[in-house]
Amino acid sequence: MATITLPYNYQPRAYQVNLLKAIDNGYKRAVAIWHRRAGKDKTLVNLIAKKMLERVGTYYYLFPTYSQGKKIIWNGMDRDGFKFINHIPLELRKRTDNTEMVIELINGSIFQVIGTDKIDSIVGTNPIGCVFSEYSLQNPKAWDFLRPILAENGGWAVFNYTPRGKNHGFKLYEMAKNNTNWYTELLTVDDTMAISKDTIDAEIESGMDEDLVQQEFYCSFNAAIQGSYYSKQFKKAEDENRITNVPYDPSIPVHTFWDLGVGDATAIWFAQLVNKEVRLIDYYEASGEGLPYYAKILQERGYVYGSHNAPHDIAVRELGSGKSRIETAKELGIHFQIVKNIPLDDGINAVRIVFSRCWFDATKCEQGTNALINYHKEYDEDRKEYKNAPYHDWSSHASDAFRMLAVSIDKISNNNFTSLMDKNEDSFVENLYD
Repeated sequence: MATITLPYNYQPRAYQVNLLKAIDNGYKRAVAIWHRRAGKDKTLVNLIAKKMLERVGTYYYLFPTYSQGKKIIWNGMDRDGFKFINHIPLELRKRTDNTEMVIELINGSIFQVIGTDKIDSIVGTNPIGCVFSEYSLQNPKAWDFLRPILAENGGWAVFNYTPRGKNHGFKLYEMAKNNTNWYTELLTVDDTMAISKDTIDAEIESGMDEDLVQQEFYCSFNAAIQGSYYSKQFKKAEDENRITNVPYDPSIPVHTFWDLGVGDATAIWFAQLVNKEVRLIDYYEASGEGLPYYAKILQERGYVYGSHNAPHDIAVRELGSGKSRIETAKELGIHFQIVKNIPLDDGINAVRIVFSRCWFDATKCEQGTNALINYHKEYDEDRKEYKNAPYHDWSSHASDAFRMLAVSIDKISNNNFTSLMDKNEDSFVENLYD
C-alpha cells in the first residue's frame, strides 16, 4: 500500500489550526463558533479522520436532522468539488455504507453521520469522538445523552455552530468560556478575513437581512433569529427579567398543558395563574411512554392540580382498545379538558399575545424555553425563502403544548378549582371551554 498522509487533501487555513491543536493537546471539549463558510465541517471531518487512526472506536458526526447530515457531509463537497467524506481515504476503508452513512476503516474504527432528531437510534452505543455540527439548532438532549458515555470512556466532543439567539448554544458557549477544561473560540469574518467586506455588502444589496448578516458573518447572539416564531417575544421577556426563579405557590392550583405524542415526545407545561400573570413553574418532556408513566410524573411533582388541558385528538378512539386516551387518562386520575381546535396560525398568534404575561422558571423550564426559542418556519431551499408553516423537529412538542396554554388560558379561572382543592377532590370541571 502506498504511503498515505493525514490530513488527506487538506491544508488547514491559519485560523483553523488552533482548534485542531487544542484537541491534539488534550482538550476533551471544545466550542467553535465560526462564521458561515469558514470551513467548519471540512476541518472537523479531517480531525475525525486523524483520530480514527490514533484510537480505534466509533466516531459520530451529528446534525440536527438525518437529511442535513446526508446533504452537508455525506454528499457535500468543497468549492473545488472534493467530497468531504473523501478526506477519509478509500485505501484505509474496509467498507462504506451509503444507506446508513457509515465508513469502517481497516483498523476497526467507525465513522457515522447521525441526525439528532432520531437520537434514540444510537441508544446503547459507545462513541469516543463526537462532532455536533449546527449545535445551536440541535436538540440539546442529544448532548445530555452522550456526555456520560464520553465522560466514562475518555472521549471528546466538539461543538461547531453559528448563533441562533440566546438559546442552548449561547448557554453552552457562556459556560465553556469560564471553564478551563473547555477550549472556546468565536471567529467572525473580521477575525478570519475569509470573506471580504465587498462580498458581504453584495449580499446585503441583494436582499440579505441585516440580522442574518450579523448572525451568520459576525456571530451575533443578539440578532433576531431568522424564521423564528417567538424570538422577539423572548427578547422582550429577557429584557424584562421574566426568565428567572419562579417558585411554586402551594395555595394556587397548577394547570397543565399537553402535547401528547405516540411515537413522538409528550410535552407538559405546568402553570399557575396569579391575576393576569401566567407563571410557568415547570416543564417535562419524554418519549416512548404511555399515560401511566405521565400520571406517575404528575404525582411525583407533588403539585396541587387544577385543570389538565390537551388537544382535540386525545378524544380519538384507538383501534386496538376501542378506548380514547381521554378515557384511559380518566381511569388514571387525569381528567383532561379538550382545548378548542383552532387554525395553527391563530394558535401561534395567541402565543404571541399571551407571552407578555408569562414568567418562566429559568431552571425547571429550560428545556421548554429552548424549544420555544428554536421553533421556526420551514425553509424552502429551492425558493430561498421561509414557508408559512412550522418546521417539525424537536422544538415542536413543547411549542404545540404551549399553544394549548395560549388558546385556553383565558377560559381558566382558579376559582373553578378552589372548592375542589379545599375538599381534596377531583379537579375535573365539566364543559369548561363551552
